[in-house]
Amino acid sequence: MGDPPSDSNAKRPRLIVSLGDPAGIGGEVTLKALARWTPAAQPPLLVGCRRWLEETYTQLKGQTDAPLADPAQLEVVDCPLEQPVKPGTPSAISGEASFRWLTQAVELVQRGSGQALVTAPIAKQHWHAAGHDYPGQTERLAELAGAKEASMLFTARSPQSGWRLNTLLATTHIPLQQVPQALNPERVLAKLDVLLAFCRRFRHEPTLAVAGLNPHAGEAGRLGREERDWLEATLEEWSARHPEVTLLGPLPPDTCWLSAGMAWQQGGRAPDGFLALYHDQGLIPVKLLAFDQAVNTSLGLPFLRTSPDHGTGFDIAGLGIARAASMVAALEAAEDLG
Repeated sequence: MGDPPSDSNAKRPRLIVSLGDPAGIGGEVTLKALARWTPAAQPPLLVGCRRWLEETYTQLKGQTDAPLADPAQLEVVDCPLEQPVKPGTPSAISGEASFRWLTQAVELVQRGSGQALVTAPIAKQHWHAAGHDYPGQTERLAELAGAKEASMLFTARSPQSGWRLNTLLATTHIPLQQVPQALNPERVLAKLDVLLAFCRRFRHEPTLAVAGLNPHAGEAGRLGREERDWLEATLEEWSARHPEVTLLGPLPPDTCWLSAGMAWQQGGRAPDGFLALYHDQGLIPVKLLAFDQAVNTSLGLPFLRTSPDHGTGFDIAGLGIARAASMVAALEAAEDLG
């Protein structure tokens, strides 16, 4: 395995990029993104298999006219594949590779070789096939960093209006039926603290909105009792601690993000941050509005991690048609926020 290069710029901030599942589009979107994005400091340090990346580059050159970064000009910590991996054909081999690449990338950040981590997509089922039983990269990152829990926040700046959408998830990769049991006052209070700290990067006295759990936010207990039994009181408690913050909610989930849709398209005022109580409640509006611009940001770690807001794209891997806009956004956000 190669070591990070040593040169006169070694102490300047840089990003570390783990290249994701080699059977997916991680290599493609990274090479396309690095051809479009110019770092403020050193070029990022990539973690993956150099030979595979070079083969990906050669294949893409014959498939697309999109600009591509040449791996020969990139710095790569070489973690060779144990066996060849075919694009679009994931397996335990590709899952093991993406797991090793992520682990090595985190070690580099922790050693001070980079300021923040950017992760290309992985496939959880192929981590599982390789014997690594994690719900996703976020949970593995928390373990490696010694953090109790990492929070998952999605952020995106509208190319139309310049308005920024920020959505934090109170729960992440768990079955829907487990969500009511996972939610409690302590979790909601803690997540609101995380959301406030992030939104204060942009506005000192932000407006935050919290979605209800049930349809119509429970409709006074007729459609579910969580809001009435504890969520409303929890939000009142948090608001009393932060009188400088405008806290809205619990709002009916089906209208909670309406103002965000208007602000995304036309500008104007909308909450600076949204707290979604479960995965799809938050991710549906984020992906509907900002699929190519949204960035998955892990908070609560001793370093910043960002990731494009899409999956491995196994169905289009090797075709040269993957869009790199979200990877560019992930690189930009890691540099700006890290």
